[in-house]
Amino acid sequence: ARQGVGGAVEGEVVEADVDQEAEAVGDFLDDLGSTETAGFTRAVRADELQLDPQAAYFHLCTNETIHGIEIGDGGLPASAVPVVADMSSHILSRAVDVSRYGLIYAGAQKNIGPSGLVIVIVRDDLLGRAGSLTPTVMDYKVMADHGSMLNTPPTYGIYIAGLVFQWLKEQGGVAAIERANVEKARLLYDFIDASGFYRNEVDAGCRSRMNVPFLLRDETLNEAFLSGARAAGLTQLKGHKSVGGMRASIYNAMPIEGVRALVDYMRDFAARNG
Repeated sequence: ARQGVGGAVEGEVVEADVDQEAEAVGDFLDDLGSTETAGFTRAVRADELQLDPQAAYFHLCTNETIHGIEIGDGGLPASAVPVVADMSSHILSRAVDVSRYGLIYAGAQKNIGPSGLVIVIVRDDLLGRAGSLTPTVMDYKVMADHGSMLNTPPTYGIYIAGLVFQWLKEQGGVAAIERANVEKARLLYDFIDASGFYRNEVDAGCRSRMNVPFLLRDETLNEAFLSGARAAGLTQLKGHKSVGGMRASIYNAMPIEGVRALVDYMRDFAARNG
């Protein structure tokens, strides 16, 4: 990844359309590391990365939703170039030291509000460096100069986001919601690990608090598990089509009572089918 282009950490198989979009611009995307041989069960280690000091930036997704891998500030590799992070799936779920990043962006649709709204936090010294092919509406310097209103903003999405921010403050802010997320994730992971009937294959130090994939010991029971879950009011538990199994997404809005209900159902299902 040379000057004017970027590098990316591969947390999962890179989708073909991403490569196609990048190739339309130029030599834009280099995969700097992968854990494919480990089945994407952990984050890439610093010693596995091939960082280029001449790159314009280093890009990573800090919470990968398919396999359930999360990287906190402490897991960031040392980088001589600005770190650009996609935090779409865990923004506001945990405290973040924004000074560690050159740019953070996040779609609102997980923890903030409806789709169609994107939050961007960009370091001042990185403004004004857009490429010549960058559309004006995507030039952060121009957008910043116009108070994020160069174009008509998505007002309804911003209104809903404002309500969510108020709710978050009422919960005690990000620090309080992080404690709740830790408790929810620990409850579910601890049950899975002790069950003998379910398993999560992600290294404990890399497990996502937001997205908890798991497999049944006997996968012929998958449809029965999902059918019973729906009857119990537990929906959207089917895993991503590329990996199968199950996946519980326990974003900020999911109360711990919902996780307890899931664990109770999983315990009962295992007792009846173990």
